[in-house]
Amino acid sequence: MSKPPRAPAPPEAVLPEGGPWGRDGRGTGALIPLHVRSAGFLTQAPLRRMLRLAGYRVTLGKPGPGDLVAVWGHAPSARRAEALAKRTGAKLLRIEDSFLRSLFPGRARGSAGDPPVGLTLARQGCHFDATGPSDLETLLRDHPLDDPALLARAEGLCARLQDAHLSKYAATLPAGDPGAGDLPAPGYVLVIDQTRGDASIRLGGADAGTFTTMLAAARAEHPGRDILLRGHPETAAGLRPGHFDDIPGVIRHSAPISPRDLMRGAHAIYCVTSQMGFEAILAGHRPQVFGRPFYAGWGLSDDRHPSPLTRRNRLLGRAQLVAGALILYPLWYDPARDRLCSPEEAVEGLAARARAWREDHQGWNGDNIRLWKRGHFQAFFGGTKRMTFERETARRTLHWGPSEAPVTRVEDGFLRSRGLGAELVPPLSLVLDDLGVHYDPNRESRLERLIADRAVLRPDQLVRIRAVIDRLIRDGLTKYNTGGPPPDLPQGQRILVPGQVEDDASIRFGAGQIATNAALLRRVRQANPGAVILFKPHPDVEAGLRPGAVDRPGDWADMVLSDTDTGALLAEVQEVWTMTSGLGFEALIRGLPITVTGRPFYAGWGLTRDLGASIPRRAALVQGPSGSLSLESLAHAVLIDYPRYRDPVSGLACPVETVLDRLASGKTGRRGPALRLLAKTQGVLASRPGLWRRG
Repeated sequence: MSKPPRAPAPPEAVLPEGGPWGRDGRGTGALIPLHVRSAGFLTQAPLRRMLRLAGYRVTLGKPGPGDLVAVWGHAPSARRAEALAKRTGAKLLRIEDSFLRSLFPGRARGSAGDPPVGLTLARQGCHFDATGPSDLETLLRDHPLDDPALLARAEGLCARLQDAHLSKYAATLPAGDPGAGDLPAPGYVLVIDQTRGDASIRLGGADAGTFTTMLAAARAEHPGRDILLRGHPETAAGLRPGHFDDIPGVIRHSAPISPRDLMRGAHAIYCVTSQMGFEAILAGHRPQVFGRPFYAGWGLSDDRHPSPLTRRNRLLGRAQLVAGALILYPLWYDPARDRLCSPEEAVEGLAARARAWREDHQGWNGDNIRLWKRGHFQAFFGGTKRMTFERETARRTLHWGPSEAPVTRVEDGFLRSRGLGAELVPPLSLVLDDLGVHYDPNRESRLERLIADRAVLRPDQLVRIRAVIDRLIRDGLTKYNTGGPPPDLPQGQRILVPGQVEDDASIRFGAGQIATNAALLRRVRQANPGAVILFKPHPDVEAGLRPGAVDRPGDWADMVLSDTDTGALLAEVQEVWTMTSGLGFEALIRGLPITVTGRPFYAGWGLTRDLGASIPRRAALVQGPSGSLSLESLAHAVLIDYPRYRDPVSGLACPVETVLDRLASGKTGRRGPALRLLAKTQGVLASRPGLWRRG
């Protein structure tokens, strides 16, 4: 099997092209003073940090001619700073949230722990101020926006925003979730409300009367169709009023539904200056726009304002608009790694936190979860609503291990830690499965569904998973990342045989006839009498923590490799034989031929030589002229779609790339000194399960 193609370099995490950045735009040189008169610039640490990374030093000092004074958009507090700039001859730097911000609005309760992911910084105008040119308008009008690589990135971002259900405020739920609210039958007309008094309305050439005109037009132009009125998240939260009270014949919807699903059933979309109009364009709609927002006037909307914007004298495609508004214009920030980043990285970080919120917002009750693990589970799944571990509960159940009950099963992910779970090292990844569990081939799992969904990858998905695979190989990363370098190995056709924990659930459910390490070694030797067979005991078995020791491995193996780093070892062998070990997947993504005697999660897709019983369910899902799934499709589902990751440094839900950084650097967290005592205590009480396995 040939090795996977090397990934192209991912987009650089640098400051946007041509932006108003301090220093030289690359983070070198002295910081530029940024004079402020609003307390928010001093008290909001993430805002101050982003500005510093962009090359600015926030100060209360008096500016001189040509110095910069920061103002927040056109907020009421901006007037003092505007007056100061006019009085001193200083210049203005208008700062606003980017078009993706966070899970919740900045005014929302508890939003202090919800870091923003981007800013826009403009020296000319403000993107929502149509009374004069702005930096964004100038960029969209004058930039060529014709580079194929740039437009491909824009299309990838657009698609990713859709499938991750992302909006400016990303705490949204897919249609069908009990908290998403009910929608009428598809074919409704979607009318977007905004918060009363928002500066974008006035500066976009509209007023309260415009909303009345918009609603009247929607009704008149679509007689007989349901009118669905969508409120702003701040209005739904009671933070600011909207423009509409109870209106007969109009369906109100204020539940936090995904904009993608909200727009999917819309026949037409009406808005004034709301960012939802921009998101409608991303979703493939042509919105009816009654104000003059930044996305109007480029040929992508039906503009109903009586005074057209003649400055915007260019037609843009959707990818060009996205390239300008999401790639070239904003400043993006990765709060987990505390650095400026590319828009793709910002999107993935926000997508990870949004996924965690969606899955956890109703609260979980943990079942069969040992005492020492509960703190880690609380950190993973209790950020929105604390987990409980009680027998009687109305909450959804999160169950560790196999179960026939209708529960969501949880297990370690495939990039777990730097150290063993049996040694109480906390996990960096966990997987949730509401259908089955990945190690049980006797029933369908959520992982199988995800693999099938990824049978054909988009170009952006292909770029991303190839970069992840490339990183894993380059840094030698595996599930546990333990052991030292391999010794000098005998010459010849080296076959690696990974040992397994013999009472592991993957053996019990998926091993088949060969279910011990000794039986596997014997089978490998019989099939390969002249090969160099290398046996690597499982780390938990080596540590004496789990069963699976082989009495005389030398009867079949040429060498036993104890305490050896798997990532380094895989670079030294030509083939792998296994029962169901996850090491087979690690070898597979490194381009090695794999023979499996059991039925692990990566078997049955046409990528391995399968000696175990067939899995017709998987074979039926395989697509493509080659008769097999692509390696990248399998890896995308296994490493990106299925697991949840948590950054041990920031404590935030994060994408796989952040965990790769932590594993490579060794910043992965350590078990607390009390955990060993807690685990021993639980062992003593194991015969009294009512005391520790509640639920």
